[in-house]
Amino acid sequence: MCNGDIVSMPDKWEYPWYASWDLAFHAAAFAMIDPDFAKKQLLLLVKERYMHPNGQLPAYEWAFGDANPPVHAWATWRVYELDREVTGVGDHEFLEVMFHKLLLNFSWWVNRKDADDRNIFQGGFRGLDNVGIFDRSSPLPTAGRIDQADGTAWMASYALDLMQIGLELAMTNNAYVEIAVKFFEHFLYIAEAVSCSEGCRTGLWDGHDEFFYDVLHLPDGTRVPMRIRSIVGLIPLFAVHVLEERVYGHLPGLRERLAWFLDHRPNLAKLVSRWTEPGKGNTTLLSLLRGHRMTALLRRVLDENEFLSGHGVRALSRVHRDAPYAFDHGGVSVCIKYLPAESDSRVFGGNSNWRGPVWIPVNYLLIESLYEFYRYYGDEFRVEYPTGSGNCFSLSEIADDLARRVTTLFLKDAQGARPVMAAYPMLQADPRSQDLMLFHEYFHGDNGRGVGASHQTGWSGLVALLLQPRMMKLSHVAPDAASVAAPMTEDTAPAMAR
Repeated sequence: MCNGDIVSMPDKWEYPWYASWDLAFHAAAFAMIDPDFAKKQLLLLVKERYMHPNGQLPAYEWAFGDANPPVHAWATWRVYELDREVTGVGDHEFLEVMFHKLLLNFSWWVNRKDADDRNIFQGGFRGLDNVGIFDRSSPLPTAGRIDQADGTAWMASYALDLMQIGLELAMTNNAYVEIAVKFFEHFLYIAEAVSCSEGCRTGLWDGHDEFFYDVLHLPDGTRVPMRIRSIVGLIPLFAVHVLEERVYGHLPGLRERLAWFLDHRPNLAKLVSRWTEPGKGNTTLLSLLRGHRMTALLRRVLDENEFLSGHGVRALSRVHRDAPYAFDHGGVSVCIKYLPAESDSRVFGGNSNWRGPVWIPVNYLLIESLYEFYRYYGDEFRVEYPTGSGNCFSLSEIADDLARRVTTLFLKDAQGARPVMAAYPMLQADPRSQDLMLFHEYFHGDNGRGVGASHQTGWSGLVALLLQPRMMKLSHVAPDAASVAAPMTEDTAPAMAR
């Protein structure tokens, strides 16, 4: 390692440390105001001075070898899009350099974090500090290993992001069609492993609970689903991409290569929605979730008694407030309960920050994913929102309202108070500071109060993108300040969607 560069920090008092997945979100937020700096930040971590020769990216300065979620391909594409929106020209050189370096990183993940070559991923921190019952950076007290629903979903998303970048590069260089198809194939192998029916040795879907869980593999071969309803089980929603005929149909040999692969692997072809039947506007859906499983997950996401709060989606279901998850095995006894803000114990160093609060990065990715699903399903596919209300909306309208909920963290309510600043009543009352605000690391799962590091302007700064016209292949814009004050109803939802 040889670090001696200007790096965007998670919080100014923590300088000079970085966290690689934080930095990816920082770059996406920065791209709207300084795309050149955003691109340089992403290029920094893939330089030979930072990236290990085997392809691993450094996690952070106190544990270079930990595994942060692989979100750099997502950030690369998002920064590329935002830069193109600002400048009018896509920076193919940046995209190509990042793509080649991320190929190395993807190979590191595949070779180091898939213990049995089953396309199910284990081991490592994965960014969600303490959402589970064990410290996933350390040997398990039970021995054995954990098949991770979040780690596997991150890798599925990684494959789709690299496929998308490869297809974009293929627009000017046909050689990239081959490598884009390779990532199409790899995504399907992961999708097959994670989605297989109960009774198989890789599946992470619990048909009874209709939720994705981590699975503990004990040394005697026993498989124990970790039935914690947390963000871990929602991250499979992030692995979604729509292939559009009008965008990629002209690429020489693309459809023939895809067709050949799926003709020879019919078990994988069934994972691609409407492969032989064109969807809305001749689109094809690639997702870890088909209609039923997606709807089942959204039923929990959009339930105000579970994940849905007034300010976004919580990291842990509120059902665990009254029904904590308990694990007992061989003298190991652990309990997890819903904690919307500060911890009430010293577990994992005293943090409980993934056991109830709202986190903007995962909310942002969820909102993006709903818009992507909408591109395929359109207005005809409608979901009850909130769960139990009897009102149904399109996925685009629901994404709009989730964005509205997140932005309310920073906007004044009817009493002129901002939820994020609830711990600072004197600052809010003082005319000199009432329009200044902090960007906390995470937010109270019930009332939105800012918690944790107070200047996390990088990834909590993603809220700026929710307040801007969406840089996506949709005509939607995020809710404006006027719509934020009003709750969503059957009558107002269509207006908020435009």
